[in-house]
Amino acid sequence: MEIDREIQQKKFDNDRHRARVNLLFTASWLTGEMKTFLEPYDITPKQFNILRILRGQHPGTVAIEEVRGRMIDRMSDVSRIIDRLVQKELVAKQPCRNDRRSTRVSITEAGLALLQRVDEQKEQLEASLRRLSDEETRQLNALLDKLRGDIV
Repeated sequence: MEIDREIQQKKFDNDRHRARVNLLFTASWLTGEMKTFLEPYDITPKQFNILRILRGQHPGTVAIEEVRGRMIDRMSDVSRIIDRLVQKELVAKQPCRNDRRSTRVSITEAGLALLQRVDEQKEQLEASLRRLSDEETRQLNALLDKLRGDIV
């Protein structure tokens, strides 16, 4: 459905305004899909993002500051989210040997097992993106990368 009808807006200032609203609406819609997909695993999209970052560094550890810099939503309270993952025994924390002010984190075996279960169902998560052909998906990625440019 076109964004105009979806949000019941008759007119946009220009095509760039329409594109911005469309991107924000679509990002919110995709986030909602992700939340729904992750509910059975009892994790949020931000927790999922952190687990994936830590899996990429496994078996090593990562400073919390580095995790924050690699998050999709960099405004997140990463320390609080990590504390919740520690409570769920999906992540382990340890003080940095060289800098007592810094804490390092790693994914646990339980965290790896959870991501494995999620990965087994990822086709379900990607279903909405199958509305695009492979070529359209490549074009979308290229356009989004171009839009962000050097800002990230």
